[in-house]
Amino acid sequence: MVLDFLTGEFIDVIEWVDDTRDTMVWRYETRGRAIKYGAKLTVREGQAAVFVHEGQLADVFTPGLYMLETNNLPVLTRLQHWDHGFRSPFKSEVYFVSTTRFNDLKWGTRNPVITRDPEFGPVRLRAFGTYSMRVTDPGVFMTEIVGTDGEFTADEISFQLRNVIVQEFSRMIASAGIPVLDMAVNTADLGRIVATAIAPTIAQYGLTIPEFYIENISLPDEVEKMLDKRTSMGIVGDLNRFGQYAQAESMLNASTGDNAMGAGLGAGMGAAIGMAGAMRGPWGTAPQNGAPQHDTPPAGPSSPPPLHPAAPEDPPWHLALDGAAAGPFTRAELERLRDQGRLTADTLAWTQGQDGWQRAGELPALAPLFAGLPPPLPQA
Repeated sequence: MVLDFLTGEFIDVIEWVDDTRDTMVWRYETRGRAIKYGAKLTVREGQAAVFVHEGQLADVFTPGLYMLETNNLPVLTRLQHWDHGFRSPFKSEVYFVSTTRFNDLKWGTRNPVITRDPEFGPVRLRAFGTYSMRVTDPGVFMTEIVGTDGEFTADEISFQLRNVIVQEFSRMIASAGIPVLDMAVNTADLGRIVATAIAPTIAQYGLTIPEFYIENISLPDEVEKMLDKRTSMGIVGDLNRFGQYAQAESMLNASTGDNAMGAGLGAGMGAAIGMAGAMRGPWGTAPQNGAPQHDTPPAGPSSPPPLHPAAPEDPPWHLALDGAAAGPFTRAELERLRDQGRLTADTLAWTQGQDGWQRAGELPALAPLFAGLPPPLPQA
């Protein structure tokens, strides 16, 4: 009984076999027991063992097999004022620290980041991604982060790391000057910039960020909807011709519908078109005063004119007013802004298909607006 009691009081093998994915630090249970002099300490690859004696960090062991003796623990020996050869049990705590990578950790901006885009002006951006971290200095990590926590997981430090990442990302994205439409092709470069910027702060925790990824940078839903409309307008091209096509297609769909109204509408339209063709002469005009039609040369089949012939319209224009992009404006609205003095020859303007913003007075389509205007009055 006494032998069993003494055997239970001393620890002769110390090791940690971790079967979890998120445990960063695990304390070997020594409560009520002491580590036997000459005990074996097994530190596997991807681990480090930290000895803490009376609240002070004593030694850090890298992967390997160790015999715990006073000549192997010089720091611990000095802390306990042992002479060499003294064979007393070690009354210390052992913490195992995982030095492997912790992958697929999430980060993201809780609130939008306001930045100034060269094309859209002030915009609000959101971003998210993943990163990995690893303990590179177990002693610093234990001292600065873990303390006396018996089991420390990656979730307990990830929140602080997210704050560091988002703060540096917000500062970088606000000063990068990269257009929003070009950020998708620059996420790799932006990720490297953020990882480099946060490295000194992360090193103070005994950590490093081996990988950092920006998965997405997005605009608010309202702005994305407007951007989709702008893209659709660019794909459609000539709105007049597109309107004629859409109108003709809707009429065709109505005429081929299953209900009687659709069939009647299609038949009525066909009759109207046929009547219009019959009333026209071979040259497109009705015969005058009963003149015989055989005196004029025969004509081939003719097509009806457009239902709503549209006059060519000027494309809509965007202007730089009061330091921000405004528009689109029609020709009449441009003349009104000119009369109000808000549109001058020096105002920057842009329309679909134009390469960048240019002065209104230098654009052939807008230069006539300023022709014949008197020069500014001399200063008194």
